[in-house]
Amino acid sequence: MSEYVKKLVAEVKTKNPNEPEFHQAVEEVFDSLELVLERHQEYRSAKILERMVEPERMITFRVPWQDDQGEIHINRGYRIEMNSAIGPYKGGLRFHPSVTPGILKFLAFEQVFKNSLTTLPMGGGKGGSDFDPKGKSDNEVMRFCQSFMTELFRHIGPNTDVPAGDIGVGGREIGFLFGQYKRLKNEFTGVLTGKGLNWGGSLVRPEATGYGAVYFAQEMLKTKGQEVAGKTFALSGFGNVCWGAATKIAQLGGKVVTLSGPDGFIYDKDGVTGEKIDYLLDLRASANDRIKDYADKFKCEFYAGKRPWGIKTDVVIPCATQNEIGVEDAKAIINNKVMCLTEAANMPTTLEAYKMITAAGIMFAPGKAANAGGVGTSGLEMSQNSMRYNWTAEEVDQKLHRIMKDIHDTCLSTAEKYGTPGNYVNGANIAGFLKVADAMLDQGLV
Repeated sequence: MSEYVKKLVAEVKTKNPNEPEFHQAVEEVFDSLELVLERHQEYRSAKILERMVEPERMITFRVPWQDDQGEIHINRGYRIEMNSAIGPYKGGLRFHPSVTPGILKFLAFEQVFKNSLTTLPMGGGKGGSDFDPKGKSDNEVMRFCQSFMTELFRHIGPNTDVPAGDIGVGGREIGFLFGQYKRLKNEFTGVLTGKGLNWGGSLVRPEATGYGAVYFAQEMLKTKGQEVAGKTFALSGFGNVCWGAATKIAQLGGKVVTLSGPDGFIYDKDGVTGEKIDYLLDLRASANDRIKDYADKFKCEFYAGKRPWGIKTDVVIPCATQNEIGVEDAKAIINNKVMCLTEAANMPTTLEAYKMITAAGIMFAPGKAANAGGVGTSGLEMSQNSMRYNWTAEEVDQKLHRIMKDIHDTCLSTAEKYGTPGNYVNGANIAGFLKVADAMLDQGLV
């Protein structure tokens, strides 16, 4: 790293203590951008990097709600509006006990680049609460969502900030949030994405992140003259992203052999297909957070307290959460001679593990590129809302496929242009940065 970039990273760590995920995201991006700063001094002169690591707005608020027994609870709500240079803030809401400002800042920072790569006019943001919907009744979740939106509504809008779902925020939560927004604003607008199909939602949206990651992996394999058909895949998680990825892999003739949960992982040598894929929806709806239930039902191997990366497969697609692939996992992936690793989750690979994997010659696609199918399809939902029109599932899937192919090609061409051919991380970071940085220069000191 140059002295300039080292100084910036140090300042970020000093100004944002106890936020390791945010530090990690910034360091990974800045490492790639050295290549740009050498050629474009104007970004350094205008302090673009310094501005991009500071959210345009950080909103924190109290969320009081009442449970079914009449007891009052208080949670914290957040919205990080990171960057609006190329469009209204866009990014999910996460309801999970692990939610902190640092986690949301890392996600919002990544979202800026991810949204830029889609080529759609969307800025970057992220939000949520430390509320845990697991184990709560529908009425309790509704009361929480109504309280959360009663504060958030004044900060969002179809041309200002358009939240979506994320971990802990599915169709049920989006419905309750939208209903409260509509009541408070007295208007029906496309202010949230991930809506129900009969009131403004888009077909393919629940599957989109998983579909998109598989389309990206498909393009990666094509560069080696390979295809999805006949390949084995290691997946983690069992939520929407994993479900979408498993569905698309099966459609394209590949075989998923692992899934995981907080309790461990399963190895299904026969493949996760048909009713097994459908069962993932039942697992998620049960809110038990146990992948062992899958092993019990379908009589396959279960490994308690372990991750699936030691299983030998052709392709690895982490679909669960940040930093789920560490150094020891990277060693296993390298030993297994995996062809490519495609991140479907947000930053699921630690910085050290990523460096080991790429040094070993394994193709590596970062989440900001490979999991952009979710927000890309959210952008398509926004377009349909604006037109008061709905595309068919086939039309949305076609557009999603095109978005992911274009992102893949942009990553490769940008990496080539900046002297690091085949480096998807550099390509994604640089291409995402350039569009936002140029917009910031055009708009002056904002």
